[in-house]
Amino acid sequence: MRRKKVTQRRKPLILVTNDDGITAPGIRALAEEMHQLGEVVVVAPDSPQSGMGHAITIASPLRLEPVDLFGNIEAYQCSGTPVDCVKLAVDKILPRKPDLCVSGINHGTNSSINVIYSGTISAAMEAAIEGIPAIGFSHLDYSFQADLTLARRVAYLLAKQVLQHGLPEHILLNVNIPNVPLSRFQGIRICRQAVARWEEEFAERIDPRGKKYYWLTGRFVNYDPGDDTDEWALQHGYASVVPVQYDLTAHHAIAYLASNWKLDGLPKTTRTTQ
Repeated sequence: MRRKKVTQRRKPLILVTNDDGITAPGIRALAEEMHQLGEVVVVAPDSPQSGMGHAITIASPLRLEPVDLFGNIEAYQCSGTPVDCVKLAVDKILPRKPDLCVSGINHGTNSSINVIYSGTISAAMEAAIEGIPAIGFSHLDYSFQADLTLARRVAYLLAKQVLQHGLPEHILLNVNIPNVPLSRFQGIRICRQAVARWEEEFAERIDPRGKKYYWLTGRFVNYDPGDDTDEWALQHGYASVVPVQYDLTAHHAIAYLASNWKLDGLPKTTRTTQ
């Protein structure tokens, strides 16, 4: 009797990046967790890039160097932004399109409006633009000495779910993990983004040469009383999972503008044929 040929299923290829820099404890924790799920390649900024949003480098050359920081995990540091890291990884380093891109674990929140400014989420968003399932992970503790035990478990579980079930096209996940001990963790909730914002001020100061400079300060204000938001979940000990898209069209406003605005008074362009 002829035996059936057994086909070896290849391991998932997982790209790991962040915005805190390649030496941050959060990316080490994330790379180690992803290493249990597949073949991992790390490409991350060589210095902290928090608050960079979706910035890309266009006015200076990019440097990309291999580093030995993660044991037997292949890793590179990049002189650019988190988005640069994803672009370079896909174009120059990875042997094929990855099955998953994970960004983080960020030291600090990226819930609500923070998603707009976040380099962590923008790196994941760039992967989604490339057609790669992507997740951004953030932990609500800014300290590099933070206990990431809970964040590790949430990252592993959600990455495994995405590898098994996929994501809707052009969608990424913004995941935030509360700063609570395991004994107080309530679980994982799929949420919407809360309506909140930073009320900002710029503190005016004088440098040693007598010149003015400004330092951004402010406070975060949540205007949203809903119990289905990421802010509510985090305040009540849950990890929040918000599906995010890069299509910024306010689809619900198209019909309103079309029916209420009078645009027929604008001159029409005419072409003269010769």
